[in-house]
Order: sequence, then C-alpha cells, then structure tokens
Amino acid sequence: MSARPAVFLDRDDTLIANVPYLSDPAGLRVLPGASQALGALRRAGFALVLITNQSAVGRGLITEARLHEIHDELNRLLAEEGAALDAIYYCPDVPLGDDRTIIENPNRKPGPGMLQRATDELDLDLDASWMVGDQISDVLAGLNAGCRSILVGSNATLSELPAEAARDRASTASDFAAAAELILNDHCRRLQPREELARP
Repeated sequence: MSARPAVFLDRDDTLIANVPYLSDPAGLRVLPGASQALGALRRAGFALVLITNQSAVGRGLITEARLHEIHDELNRLLAEEGAALDAIYYCPDVPLGDDRTIIENPNRKPGPGMLQRATDELDLDLDASWMVGDQISDVLAGLNAGCRSILVGSNATLSELPAEAARDRASTASDFAAAAELILNDHCRRLQPREELARP
C-alpha cells in the first residue's frame, strides 16, 4: 500500500478554542466548522494527525494521564462527527525562550520531530502532506519536515517567517475550515491530470 498524505494540525486555536493550559476535558470546545472540515479531509484520503506542544505537562500544571483524558474526549467528540484523528503526538517540554522560530528541541515545534515520527509510524507521504496551525512555529514545523504549511487566523501573516524559510510552500487562511478547503482544492487539481490520462 502506498504512503498516504496527511494533514497535521495544531490543537489550540486551530481545532479547539484556546483555554490556557487546559486541564479539564469538560472545557473542550471544538471550533465551528472544524469537525466537518476534518470529515471532508478524511473522505478525500488524508490521514488526520494532531501535533501539539503541551508544556503544561513539563510545567507540572497537568499530568500526562490528564492530558490523555483530554485528548480521549476530543477524539470522542470528533468521532461523533465522523472525524476521528488517526493519531495524536505531543511534546511536553517547556520552552527555554520566547522565539517561536528557533528549534530548541527537535520534538517541539518548530522542530519537525513529531511530524517525522508520525510519518514513520503511520507510513505517510510528507511531500503530499500539510501542516495547519495558528502559530509561526506550526508553519515552520511543517516546512522543516518537508511538507506544506498553512497559518490560520483572522489576521494571519507570514511576515515572521525567517528569510531562509520555504515561503513558496506556506500560505494563510482565516480558520481551519478555510485551510481544509484550500487543501482539498489543491488535492483535486493534482488528481485531475491522472484522471484525464486514465480516460480511454
């Protein structure tokens, strides 16, 4: 079986409403349109992989067991909409500084470690994959791993990207639903030539 493309996605302010250092599964709120967008991506053949920095664990604000409870509840809510995640990866390490463009640890975004691990474990096609998130560190994690990236947010701008970043592989969208539409449109364009060649 050939490797699948994936959509790697950030958690807070991308998939769910941001509650600083969320510690209670009851506080989860999936953002409007996110479940439907995930379902559409799944039907198009994309693996759905959550990639999240969770320094609350490293800071001792929540336990890993509690984080797993939160993610189990998130997947339960998404499964009800036919949009369950294929896998969840998180980095518990506390950042050393405030610069979101510097790789302090390969496993903490903007490092590519979590995406590379998912690629190996789930047999994914990085070149055909996307990373979606609301921070420049999300964009860079995707670019550093070798996939394309989308920065989401009503005022999203790529001005923070370092000059050496692969800017031609990054774009912006208002929210995750809009990002999914961009991904699906690109996916359809890529499939069209193959479909035309297959016609008698």
